[in-house]
Amino acid sequence: MSGGSAFSRGGALALVLGGFALFLALLWLIGAGSDFGGDRNAGKAHASANGLNGYSGFARLVEAEGYHVERSRSPADLETYGLLVLTPGVFGDGKEVGEILTKRRFIGPTLVIMPKWSANPPGPNIPAKAKARFKKGWVILGGPEPSEWPEVLPTGYQFRHKLFPEPAVPMAAIELDPQGRKPVLAPGTPETPAASPPPPPPPPARWSGMDLVGVLPTDTTLYAEPGGRHQRLITDAKGRVLAFGIGLDDADAPAPTDKDADADEDGAYAPQVQPVIVLAEPDLANNYGLADPARAAAAMALVEELTYGGEIDEVTFDMTLAGFGASENLLTLAFRPPFLAATLSLLVALLIVGWRAFQRFGPAASARGPDIAFGKRQLIANGAGLIIRARRFRLLAAPYAALSARRLAERLGLARPDPEAIDQSLARRLPGEEPFTRRAARLEAASRPADILAAAQSLDELATKITQGQSSA
Repeated sequence: MSGGSAFSRGGALALVLGGFALFLALLWLIGAGSDFGGDRNAGKAHASANGLNGYSGFARLVEAEGYHVERSRSPADLETYGLLVLTPGVFGDGKEVGEILTKRRFIGPTLVIMPKWSANPPGPNIPAKAKARFKKGWVILGGPEPSEWPEVLPTGYQFRHKLFPEPAVPMAAIELDPQGRKPVLAPGTPETPAASPPPPPPPPARWSGMDLVGVLPTDTTLYAEPGGRHQRLITDAKGRVLAFGIGLDDADAPAPTDKDADADEDGAYAPQVQPVIVLAEPDLANNYGLADPARAAAAMALVEELTYGGEIDEVTFDMTLAGFGASENLLTLAFRPPFLAATLSLLVALLIVGWRAFQRFGPAASARGPDIAFGKRQLIANGAGLIIRARRFRLLAAPYAALSARRLAERLGLARPDPEAIDQSLARRLPGEEPFTRRAARLEAASRPADILAAAQSLDELATKITQGQSSA
């Protein structure tokens, strides 16, 4: 079996870097709140929706005109100093929208795009040929529906959202026959005479404003009946308000409230009230309406009006009102200024630690352990160095002779290291060898380092011969 490592240095480095990259990706996904499953559109109208009622085309158009576009899922971005685009739903919370408009009174301009269409993803019952033509994010439009929540907005922002033409038959008056095969009118509902031919489809509704004119994609129109001194921006052929501004001029600005803490006590300083534009007819800005260049130009004209002709270059499309809000967490804050600098410093420190982990801190360790433990070896080396430094070599002779006597007695099987008994036992085992006592006397009488070393080696040779004789026996 090979004693080498399972991975080379390059392989280990690749594993570490790959794991580190995956860990960073996990942190980013947790912080960003990315969603891997399900349909993120689900028929809702927001800046990432590709359906007819969505505003992904509007966001791309604004970005193509040179603005910095942000699709925000964070409630904190509602306080941006740039242009904020709100796209609430049909059954939105008027109080929530009103709080946003009130907080942004002195922060930045706001564009509110009202909802119109009820939309749903393609269901399982549509023909397979038609379903095959659907792309990701496409929807099936239902009927238009006005919203009621604008009537509870704060004073100065209130308006009524209405539909033209109004449906001839209310939805409550439509029932199914007992077999459920076709819709019929409820009892008491006036019927159209059978002899009357069906009326021709009405022409698309026309609009004008912002020095532009055009037609809407359908004949149904959602319009607003403002409740205050609002500036009309876009109207239809009958003068119905399709888009209006609030605070575009000082005279049209909502009256100050007690919550306006930015104004000083004597009223000498009053901050500029930021404008708000409400687009009551969303077919001028959604994906359905942007198919026409005139409607696209009108939508951009509203953006330029709120950004003071391009002086504001940041546009944030809010997605929290559409149900795609994400709460702040520590991971999200770690990748945003001013905490981003500390996060980057930590990552650099981790890279340095990882790099140093692959560097050798000293010589490579031996695969085999030392013959003598480190402590004993160091103790012997220190003692030998002390003797050499003091030049007391003669002091080594007697102790080494006694140590050799104990070693020989142990190998000869004697109870005590008696020199005469060692000589007698050696005479029986090694008859031709010089006795131990003579060798030990020569070691004790030596004074020069060379003589001491030669006498000590003679004693070691005697112990080696006894060991070899025992092994051969």
